[in-house]
Amino acid sequence: MASLSRALRVAVTCPQRSPAQGLGPRRLTSRAGPTTEKSVPYQRTLKEAQGTSAVAQGPSQPLPSTANVVVIGGGSLGCQTLYHLAKLGVSGAVLLERERLTSGTTWHTAGLLWQLRPSDVEVELLAHTRRVVSHDLEKETGLHTGWIQNGGLFIASNRQRLDEYKRLMSLGKAYGVESHVLSPAETKALYPLMNVDDLYGTLYVPHDGTMDPAGTCTTLTRAATARGAQVIENCPVTGIRVRTDDFGVRRVAAVETEHGTIQTPCVVNCAGVWAGSVGRMAGVKVPLVAMHHAYVVTERIEGIQNMPNVRDHDASVYLRLQGDALSVGGYEANPIFWEEVSDKFAFGLFDLDWDVFTQHIEGAINRVPVLETTGVKSTVCGPESFTPDHKPLLGEAPELRGFFLGCGFNSAGMMLGGGCGQELAHWIVHGRPEKDMYGYDIRRFHHSLTDHSRWIRERSHESYAKNYSVVFPHDEPLAGRNARTDPFHEELVARGCVFQERHGWERPGWFNPSGAAPVLHYDYYGAYGNQAHEDYAYSRLLRDEYTFDFPPHHDVIKQECLGCRGAAAVFDMSYFGKFYLVGVDARKASDWLFSADVSRPPGSTVYTCMLNHRGGTESDLTVSRLAPSPQASPLAPAFEGDGYYLAVGGAVAQHNWSHITTVLQDHKFRCQLIDSSEDLGMISIQGPASRAILQEVLDADLSNEAFPFSTHKLVRAAGHLGMVPGDANTKAHLPSG
Repeated sequence: MASLSRALRVAVTCPQRSPAQGLGPRRLTSRAGPTTEKSVPYQRTLKEAQGTSAVAQGPSQPLPSTANVVVIGGGSLGCQTLYHLAKLGVSGAVLLERERLTSGTTWHTAGLLWQLRPSDVEVELLAHTRRVVSHDLEKETGLHTGWIQNGGLFIASNRQRLDEYKRLMSLGKAYGVESHVLSPAETKALYPLMNVDDLYGTLYVPHDGTMDPAGTCTTLTRAATARGAQVIENCPVTGIRVRTDDFGVRRVAAVETEHGTIQTPCVVNCAGVWAGSVGRMAGVKVPLVAMHHAYVVTERIEGIQNMPNVRDHDASVYLRLQGDALSVGGYEANPIFWEEVSDKFAFGLFDLDWDVFTQHIEGAINRVPVLETTGVKSTVCGPESFTPDHKPLLGEAPELRGFFLGCGFNSAGMMLGGGCGQELAHWIVHGRPEKDMYGYDIRRFHHSLTDHSRWIRERSHESYAKNYSVVFPHDEPLAGRNARTDPFHEELVARGCVFQERHGWERPGWFNPSGAAPVLHYDYYGAYGNQAHEDYAYSRLLRDEYTFDFPPHHDVIKQECLGCRGAAAVFDMSYFGKFYLVGVDARKASDWLFSADVSRPPGSTVYTCMLNHRGGTESDLTVSRLAPSPQASPLAPAFEGDGYYLAVGGAVAQHNWSHITTVLQDHKFRCQLIDSSEDLGMISIQGPASRAILQEVLDADLSNEAFPFSTHKLVRAAGHLGMVPGDANTKAHLPSG
């Protein structure tokens, strides 16, 4: 067998593809589909050796005519969701798998479980997965899931990385996750085959481990069916039937297959790489892309037995213990996109492109030098789905009631599957998850972005390429920028504004004293034949901010804050969401939605919280009462009954819109929610001189007596009609045109 070092030499000496072959992502080979089947490093998979397709033999059992929930996809998340639905007492839950369980992407996954992540919610999700696979399933079924607890080791080859690990350790302590920061000498004692000469230290988590896809999914479905759920394999879904109710709301009605139709009010899309195709059947946009993700399995390595799994983030490589061998993989800057996802793909793999994979070999050999002379037993290159922010897609789709997403796991479906399956099941049964799942909620993406192919592709690529990067607090994406800008954007860029991105919007962050730093088109970090930007001012400013200490721009913002406190500052807040809630039942809807009483006379403005059915807070916002009018104006639609103008934070605008829409639908309130976010700008003038400045340009008396707090007025500024609330720090809401 070839050794890793020989593979590295061959890849380096092979002719490289010419950039003239195109600027887009290059194909793996000239072949359109997956290659012949190869083995993966598990003792067993759920694939059957048979001459004809399992699908051709028909479903594994008869289809029921009705079901309370239909889960589409028999991978990690589909099986976990079915299991947790059954545990919550849902009867009539059915899982449909087009081939065999795990046949899509789950079967070839590395199956690593790391308990520590930078998010407290993710630590809880991972803890639940670990509890399910290491304890609960075996106790319920008597079957071993294949869980191996060999520990995990994070490598720090610089001071910032070690600081990040110390933060992870502190977070883990709060959640009972045992971890230890080790010196290079202690690391060497734990892992004798490791090179520690270039290390600052490591983070050791003794209870991390490895999951077996086949064993886990088999045991999950065994436990679910014991509680009355059904698992039907060899049954491809061909359509989602949708009905429109008496109030014009689109709802799931049935799932269609080649072998019959199941009437159901609820569908869960757990189809992984194929989730986009399932979404299109129902008119639901699923923002993910498919990429090739690979690892290689070595020959036997003496002395590697019982060693922990390793993540060397700075080398962008992981080393997974595989009995007496290692699986070596990572995240590269030039992953291969799977352009045309085949619906016939099952238990298949691609040929490994060594040109792409080579970059991981050098880092792996540096960390474990014995790999230089170790043979390669097999290569595993299969598809995985990736999302624009490297977070899964969960929750009810805003376009279709009863259609839930559980996909886009960015190669982490096994380790996040248990926690996310539990939350998704709770979401379906109780209307919302138990934990704060906003970071995974599909409603976090503005509707203009969920089918924005350039934005999805660019952001998914950057998220993949930076998966192992240090998560700094002031980092910003370079991909998918300038998707949503307001009329002030070019003027602010020219004045040195350094913009931040929030769900497509370019939001002003701070001003660079050295001049303009515009965001340029995405260069894919020089991959795929693209020319990397040289002397990129915006990127250079971001790199200067890569610290956990006060960043260089902290002093700039200090001066901006002092200027605001001493005199005044103007803030462009046009990225805020700006909605109108109008109609005969608008008052009833506002009484249900908002914690404060907003049913005051027209001209009133109230700062309030927006609530959910459990009394929990969804967001804070301002609500302004409007007077009805048969004529529309630039600042308000024509309406009868009651009307309110809502100003909500830009980062949560889509989520708020979806929440209000759901409440209106569930309670059958006869009113409209109108989105004017793109039509109105918002300027905030703050500081002790703000009122005096505004008085110079507005045609209204802004004194406390004439314009008290918690009110608003329609005014004219330079001949333009606007709305201004009565506040010492005033926001002007103006038409964008």
